[in-house]
Amino acid sequence: MKTLMFETSADRSQSNAEKYTKREKLFGTEDVLPLWVADMDLDTPDFIIHAIKKRLEHPIFGYEEMPNAAFEAQIKWMEKHHGLLLKREDMFFSPSVLTSLNLSIQTFSSEDDEIIIQTPVYGAFANSILNNNRTVIENPLIEKNGDYFFDFEDLEKKISPKTKVLILCSPHNPVGRVWDKEELLQLASICLKHNVLIIADEIHCDLSFKKHTPFTSLSEKIAEQTITLLSPAKTFNISGLSISTINISNETLKEKFTKKYQAIYLGEGNVLAHVAFEAAYTHGEEWLKELKEHLLENIALLKQQLKEKNSKIKFKNPDATFLLWLDCRALKLNDEELHQYFVNKKLGLSQGISFGTGGKGYMRMNIAISKKAMNSIKL
Repeated sequence: MKTLMFETSADRSQSNAEKYTKREKLFGTEDVLPLWVADMDLDTPDFIIHAIKKRLEHPIFGYEEMPNAAFEAQIKWMEKHHGLLLKREDMFFSPSVLTSLNLSIQTFSSEDDEIIIQTPVYGAFANSILNNNRTVIENPLIEKNGDYFFDFEDLEKKISPKTKVLILCSPHNPVGRVWDKEELLQLASICLKHNVLIIADEIHCDLSFKKHTPFTSLSEKIAEQTITLLSPAKTFNISGLSISTINISNETLKEKFTKKYQAIYLGEGNVLAHVAFEAAYTHGEEWLKELKEHLLENIALLKQQLKEKNSKIKFKNPDATFLLWLDCRALKLNDEELHQYFVNKKLGLSQGISFGTGGKGYMRMNIAISKKAMNSIKL
């Protein structure tokens, strides 16, 4: 039976939520619905809140290790939902996927080495590469009628002896692709051929509307050359608790990573994040099913509105994520004008140009909001 849990949500505008506190800086006004940063304006599930409340009954919050029960909950979840067989001994705690990405870049490449990203893609990838004094190599995706595909020919041309890493966004942010197994196998064959390490950011995997294939599950050989980054943060709206995992099965890579990991000292995370993480993967199945239904309804509502208004804005339904990649090129506005176009409609979106090559004329919109908020949007 369908519940009403996503009809409304708590008001975050008076909290310290980043998407609200930065409205004036980013949009020149606080009078916008902030749909830019990728967290949900939907209430965190009750079973997670209850688990945290239960932990709060104990009055001491000293140092704790991330419990094996939390790792095991993720292991069982990934096997059941994605057919991915993880091993506890291959897994590390990390406060965020971006922390994991930066640490991996530092461990498995040197200054001035080349790292490939497939644009338009999450802007923090390029920033992480540049901040670590590595060279960004763009391998732009091919766009055909709203669909996106890997450009394998361009990829092979751009790999050089200095190319050490490819960062794979799977499912892809912002274009919403869930890559087919055949596509991933072809990508893997190129990386194996040229000894390029793959860092697979799969944080959106549980938000897939079709089958997601974990990159490391393709074969044992591919797994040996892959680092997988996972987190329940996006799926269960617990980004503020700062918890994720890194999976490395190659013993040589794991040994090298462990030395860097210990030198940096990330600790074991906070005690409330541990229980939230375990609760998400233990009790989240039914809630996630309803969340996906809600997201699809929001997508349909926006698509219908654009159709009724004969809008020049269009988008292809994403295979995954709560992010829409709006094609606004037919409006014939430059990127600053496009930014202001949505501000005038009281919407704060992410500019497409922030995602690199291929982003010009696009905007990214977060539709992980309540039905009430969705109905308030007028494009």
